[in-house]
Amino acid sequence: MSLRLLNLAVVTIPFAGLVVAIVLLWGVAFDWTYLAILGGMYLATGVGITVGYHRLFTHRSFTAPRPVVAILAALGSMAAEGPVLQWVATHRSHHHHSDEPGDPHSPHTHAHGSGIRGTLLGLWHAHVGWIISTHTFVPTRNRASRVPPGLARYVKDLRRDPLFRWMNGTFPMWAALGLLIPATLGGLCTMSWMGALLGLVWGGLVRIFLIHHVTWSINSVCHIWGSRPFRSHDESRNNAIFGVFALGEGWHNNHHAFPRSARHGLQWWQLDVSYLIIRAMALVGLARDIRTPSPQRIAAKRVA
Repeated sequence: MSLRLLNLAVVTIPFAGLVVAIVLLWGVAFDWTYLAILGGMYLATGVGITVGYHRLFTHRSFTAPRPVVAILAALGSMAAEGPVLQWVATHRSHHHHSDEPGDPHSPHTHAHGSGIRGTLLGLWHAHVGWIISTHTFVPTRNRASRVPPGLARYVKDLRRDPLFRWMNGTFPMWAALGLLIPATLGGLCTMSWMGALLGLVWGGLVRIFLIHHVTWSINSVCHIWGSRPFRSHDESRNNAIFGVFALGEGWHNNHHAFPRSARHGLQWWQLDVSYLIIRAMALVGLARDIRTPSPQRIAAKRVA
């Protein structure tokens, strides 16, 4: 029960931070300083999830030097979506059972009923309900390589790596640092305690709230609403809104059709910020062996 309460706290505390931010915005001048802190922290921790946790660690869609791996793991941890081994194991499980029994967060595999009510219940489960009802594992130093029961087999490769075991075990430290950094920036930029508080609220709690719900929308919205240009054996959809806000992750049908691809936005107009960052990393030697599907493979999987 205590782990479920912790999961509930992870969901509700950032929302409380959003409420506080709105109250403070009403009574305290809001300027570009806090917007810059919010935007910078959103981009940095979002890249930690999309480029690090997802495309590099989960799908091995490119390779990177060890310092880059460590930085991406730290930034992903600051997003407060869970320890790296747990996140990767859950996502690999999702791909293994996508929209079938065993998928941890599909909107289609639970008996929610039919009609609008059933759709909304499935949407709730896929978006956040699965987190609240699941006994996730919170690592400690003496159990750094542990992952939730039944998911360990999905991360045998990463559990053999001392770096990933250490990053997994020190997740609480990185999550806390993700709050300390914006608070410090706010305080230093304004030389005031109020600046530190607003930095914490906007760059910490509000940023976590936004990152969480954008990421969770890939699980929920992008398996219900959007286009399906490719055969993928599930209900994954391309959704342009989350293609932008999730830094390219919203081209979800593309991703499920070609899961090893570092590029999710396969059309020139499909903005994929994460892939652009990977390409920029490659230009300076920080990314190698970048996987993308050939034009022939893309054409072969396209729905007629």
